[in-house]
Amino acid sequence: MKVGSLFSGYGGLDLAVGGDLAWYSEIEPAACKVMEAHYPGVPNIGDVTKVDWAEVEPVDVITGGYPCQPFSNAGMRKGKDDERHLWPYVRDALGAIRPRAAVLENVRGHLTLGFADVLADLADLGWSARWGVVRAADAGAPHSRARLFIAANSQVGAWWPRSHQQETLRQQRLNQPCRSLAANPSGERHGGGERPASLGRVGSPPEGSRRQASTARQEPGTGSVARWGQYAPAIDRWQSVIGRAAPSPTVQRAERDRLNPAFVEWMMGLPEGWVTGHGLSTSQELKMLGNGVVPQQAALALHLLGGVA
Repeated sequence: MKVGSLFSGYGGLDLAVGGDLAWYSEIEPAACKVMEAHYPGVPNIGDVTKVDWAEVEPVDVITGGYPCQPFSNAGMRKGKDDERHLWPYVRDALGAIRPRAAVLENVRGHLTLGFADVLADLADLGWSARWGVVRAADAGAPHSRARLFIAANSQVGAWWPRSHQQETLRQQRLNQPCRSLAANPSGERHGGGERPASLGRVGSPPEGSRRQASTARQEPGTGSVARWGQYAPAIDRWQSVIGRAAPSPTVQRAERDRLNPAFVEWMMGLPEGWVTGHGLSTSQELKMLGNGVVPQQAALALHLLGGVA
């Protein structure tokens, strides 16, 4: 399965989807450096506003967390009047390349601004789509981070068939048992009381049920309670999910305790050193991590939306 990645960041959606990355599109220097480190030799096609899609290698799946600023409650919510409104270029890529499927991600606020245009554009292309809001906490993470995921399909039948070798590679890159979470979506949820949005679809009957994610649990030990206090159960749970201990949340910089990028990397469910350790500044690492996708959350969303067999 060949994958093309738009607005790649550090490749969080690509980790969740798996397959062989044929190309990616990224213009932020820091993110480019991370992608080059993990996908050496894979071409970066650059700025989506300048790409001739007729010249781009065909792929089976396109992923994309297109810019959220036009729709985010943290911004001015200008929608299509925002210069960062780049959905039309995603639409053009899908129309020209005609992959079998697309995996898209954005902020929850997109549902009330601009999302109807996305669905209309997909319908005009002859695509069906399913969508839903899934939190990182639904996959076991110690933070909420609700995000909208869209799984769009241009064909009837299986969405993302993977070979055994491709699935093994995906697991090695994730270095964690995320599929075990997605395999049982009916168990107990952790985190705040907010319920995830109902899953929706266009091009097929409405999805009536609400699905919930199970999470791995582990009773915190005395040492963990002493270190993390009231957050110990959440920290222990995520440690058991991703299979590695939490780094220190802070580091000393300029004689003050500062947020540790390695801890944020861990919070985002990434393998150790995925974003850190590439010679980037702390601010570059934190910005990239803050804009990224939790792979386990995306994998769970795809399962709930029918995108993972």
